[in-house]
Amino acid sequence: MRGHAGEPTHVVVLASLGAPQRVRLGRPRRRRRAAPPQPPPTPVATARVTLIAARQFDGRGEAERWLARVDLEAEIAEALAALNRLLQLQRIATADATVRDVGRGQALAARVGVGVGEQVAEGRWARAVDVGAPQRRRRSAVLHPDERLSALLAGRDAALACEELALRARSDLAGGRHREAALQLHIALAAALRELAPWAPRADLAVRLEELRGLQPAVDAAAAAALEGGLDDDANAAVEHGLRRLEAALRARSAVAFD
Repeated sequence: MRGHAGEPTHVVVLASLGAPQRVRLGRPRRRRRAAPPQPPPTPVATARVTLIAARQFDGRGEAERWLARVDLEAEIAEALAALNRLLQLQRIATADATVRDVGRGQALAARVGVGVGEQVAEGRWARAVDVGAPQRRRRSAVLHPDERLSALLAGRDAALACEELALRARSDLAGGRHREAALQLHIALAAALRELAPWAPRADLAVRLEELRGLQPAVDAAAAAALEGGLDDDANAAVEHGLRRLEAALRARSAVAFD
């Protein structure tokens, strides 16, 4: 993988582990087979992705010192950003909208390590550190999404278009796709100002809507800049701030929507 200036940034090594045997090519069988009442779990292949930094260490000693002091979560975040960049390019190349970004919580295991030559080329290492799963949120913070899902399924609440658009903007921003994030936020904010209006009398949503209206000119300007090419630091900051305030308003709305 290369950056905008053509400089190599990462080498990506992909492998499938424990993949079930593929069905042989040929004429499809027309005969249907009955499924057992209690079928065994279907084997699932596991993907292993190794992101190797293009820069090399001067020697084993430097590599060991780097591994001893590196911020493990920051290193994993950088690797995930590179992987999601690859997935974005695959999504575009295949025109397949189902190819989605991956998150830290989806990894079965995460490791940061160092290695040489053939080791890293095969997705292996000379020494590595296992990085545990991210710290779980407090139980009180986890319950609310389950309650909201129950309300959505029961028809006591409605999923808004602006919620899905805001999630896409957040995904783009997390993936470093600032132009796409600005364009997504532009339409998400416009939709939110209309969709949240019926809830304005409840809680403090009227104040939040007024805040969002005040942020709209900066968000619109960032979207216009995205259409022209790139965003400067001020436009990126406006997108980040606008998205955070929109997400806060959506959380406030969901908290009172099915009370």
